[in-house]
Amino acid sequence: MSPTLHKVARFADLSAERGTRVCVKGADANAKEIPILLVRDGENVRAYTAECPHAGGPLDEGAICNGRIVCPWHKGTFEVRDGSLVEPPPLKALTRYEATIRDGDVYVSAQAIENSGEASKKQANANRTMLIVGAGAAGAAACSALREAGFDGRIVLAGDDAREPYDRTSLSKFTLAGDMPPDDVPPLLDDDFFATHDIERIESQAVHLDPLKKQAEFASGQQIDYDAALVCTGGIPKPLDIPGANLAHVHLLRTREDARAILASLEGCRRAVIVGASFIGLEAASCLRKRDIDVTVVAPGKVPFAKQFGERIGEMFRKLHEKNGVTFHMNARVSAFKGGDAVSEVILDSGESLAADVVIAGTGVAPATSFLSGLALADDGAVDVDTAMLAAPGLYAAGDIARFPLPHPDQRVRIEHWRVAQQHARVAAYNMAGGAREYVGVPYFWTYHYEKTFDYLGHVDAPDSIDIDGDLDAQHFIAYLMKDGRVGAVVACEHDAAVCRLAEAMREPLTLDDARRIANA
Repeated sequence: MSPTLHKVARFADLSAERGTRVCVKGADANAKEIPILLVRDGENVRAYTAECPHAGGPLDEGAICNGRIVCPWHKGTFEVRDGSLVEPPPLKALTRYEATIRDGDVYVSAQAIENSGEASKKQANANRTMLIVGAGAAGAAACSALREAGFDGRIVLAGDDAREPYDRTSLSKFTLAGDMPPDDVPPLLDDDFFATHDIERIESQAVHLDPLKKQAEFASGQQIDYDAALVCTGGIPKPLDIPGANLAHVHLLRTREDARAILASLEGCRRAVIVGASFIGLEAASCLRKRDIDVTVVAPGKVPFAKQFGERIGEMFRKLHEKNGVTFHMNARVSAFKGGDAVSEVILDSGESLAADVVIAGTGVAPATSFLSGLALADDGAVDVDTAMLAAPGLYAAGDIARFPLPHPDQRVRIEHWRVAQQHARVAAYNMAGGAREYVGVPYFWTYHYEKTFDYLGHVDAPDSIDIDGDLDAQHFIAYLMKDGRVGAVVACEHDAAVCRLAEAMREPLTLDDARRIANA
C-alpha cells in the first residue's frame, strides 16, 4: 500500500538558498505533526526531517551551499541529494521522506523512508579488529563512521566514558548555570547504538600501546590485538602546580564528575575565582554570574582570547563580561591558595589576596599520549599525522592529540576543538575501513556567553589584519581575519545563515570581497 501524500507547498515558492519547513500530520489519528524540510534540488524536491539529529537545530534557518544543507547551530552538514552526513557534530544522516511534484505542487509523505545505504556497503571484514582508544567526541564519531563506511568486523571502544560518550561542551556552557543537570547532558549516540551495531566497550584507560605489535593494554588488565587503531584520548587538564591546589573547592572542569563536584561546592558560594581566561574559564564565569555569584578572573596576558581573535575582539569579550559583573585581573598569576580544609583566599603574584569560596581552573590541556610507545611525539606530546590522520602503519590519531596539516595554507597545527576532533575521526574511520579520505574540513567551534553564541570558522595565527562588519559592542558582527590576502578565519555573532554559507565556501581560498559577497547573499 502506497503511503498517503500531502500537498504542502508550491514548488516555485521554494528557495534554492535555504530549506522550507512544513508540517505533516502522521497517519495515526492521535499522531503529532511531523516537521519536514523541503529542499529544492534543481527541478526536483527532497524532503528530510527538519531538525538536526545532533541537537534539534532548525535546518530551515541554516543555508544550502555547494549542494549541502548546513545546520545553523553547530554547522552539521548533509548532502542535498540524499541527506547523508558530510560534517559532524551530528553522527547520522537525515531521515528521508518521499516527495514529488504534481502540477507545480509539492506532495510529501509522513512515513519515513527506510535507510538501506549502510547495508549495501557491507564489506568482508569479519576477522578484522578496529580499536578506538578514547571515548569522547572523536571516539563516538569513529564508531558511527566505521559502520557507516560498511565495516562489519569487530569494533572495540575503550575509555573511561565508553559506557556512554556524552557532549562535554555542555558542562561549561549550561551545566554550571543550572540549566542542564549533569545527568541530562546528552549522549553523542542513540541509546541502542552499541547494541544495534555490535560494538564492544572497555571502560578503562589505555596504559600501553605498541604500534609495532599492534597491541594495547588497559588499566583493567585487558589486552587487545588490533588490525588498525585510532587514538583519540584528548587532553589532560594541566595541573595547578601551586601551593594549596589540593584544598577542597579548587576544581578543574573536564568531566561530568568534575561538574558534579563544582555544583556541590557552589552551595552557599558567594565568591568564585576563575584561573585562566580560556573558553572554558569564561564560559564558566558566564554560568556563575547567572547564579549571582561574584566572579573574578585571573589570567596572564593583556586581553582574553587575543591569541585566537585579536585584541579588538578580545576586548569586546572582556567588556561583555564586565558589563555582566565579572572582575578581571589580567597580566596576573596565582601564586598560592590558602584556607583551612577548603580554599578561602587566592594569592596573586603581586601579593594581592582575593576572597574565594570556589576556584575553577581553566588553564588548558596537554595531549594524553603518555601511554604510546615506539612513536616519536612532538615537543608538546602531540602525535604528527598526515592528511589521512595516519600516524604510523595501522595507527591513526584524531582530536586534541593530533598535529595535522591544514589544506589552506600549508601548515601543521594542533587544534583543541570538539568538532575538529569529530571531523578527524570520520576521516580516520573511513580510511581504517579501507577508504581513501583526507582531511579537507574547515575548523569550527562555538562559544557561549550570556545567551550569546559566537562562531569561529577556519584557523589563522597572527592575522595580517582584521576587518569587522557590524557592531562589536552590540555583539552583532562578522569579523574577517586576513592572512596573505585571503580570509584565514571568521568570527561572528548573530549571523547564523552567513556563517553556514561561509563554512562551505571557506573550503577554498577566499578574498575579503568574495567572503563578504557570500555572507551578504
